[in-house]
Amino acid sequence: MILDRFRIPDRVALVTGASKGIGRGIALGFAEAGADLVLASRSADDLEKVAASVRALGRRALVVPCDVNRREDLERAADAAWKEFGRIDLLVNNAGGSPPRAALRTSEKMFESALRFNVTSAFLLSRLVIPRMLEGEGGAILNISSGMSWLVDKGFVAYGTAKAALSHMTRLLAYELAPRVRVNAIAVGAIGTDALLPFLDAMPDARSKLESGTPMQRIGTPEDIAAAALYLCSPAGGWVTGKIFEVDGGTVASNWPLEVPAG
Repeated sequence: MILDRFRIPDRVALVTGASKGIGRGIALGFAEAGADLVLASRSADDLEKVAASVRALGRRALVVPCDVNRREDLERAADAAWKEFGRIDLLVNNAGGSPPRAALRTSEKMFESALRFNVTSAFLLSRLVIPRMLEGEGGAILNISSGMSWLVDKGFVAYGTAKAALSHMTRLLAYELAPRVRVNAIAVGAIGTDALLPFLDAMPDARSKLESGTPMQRIGTPEDIAAAALYLCSPAGGWVTGKIFEVDGGTVASNWPLEVPAG
């Protein structure tokens, strides 16, 4: 049955940024598909809520408070997953971000911080997890990139550059690690998360402008991303590696609704 290829029974998935938004959506989607979860994020209280939802679906959940900017936290997350489950099959590098800021107001520190948060952390955690995957049947890594990795707009020089680097790192790792470890990414569009929605609602007409600039005429949901993530990390996507999937409502030009001050 074709639907069986979307099942990931008894696989173990480590998801960063799992306490809210896209990370939470992916974690719950994987649990519904049969996986056990290692939930990593800075917010332990929010992680416990996600863990309770995972357990309500009949799957195991391990909470690991983690700041992905700290190497020791990444090492602890990988070690905790291995100690608890004895395997790591799937890794979702979801944690990341950087606020909009004009190029001439973007400091060296901010630029390097964006690279650390979005790219270096994903590389380090992947490097920690891949040997564990290779001890088993192999695995799949999914990086959460952004439409701004290829679109252009004012104010996104740090964020967009970091996500572009993450996307190309995905291709490079996929080529080197095939066939036993598949590596893909999702270039997400505007997703209705706890971070974005209050920001849009606080600005007059921001939400309507963003939606009107999206061909599908709506903001995406974490479940939209979770569905793509499940395809890429399950046997359904078993012949896919090194690809950047654009899940963005059909966006072909930046739909960011606000002007970023130049100075």
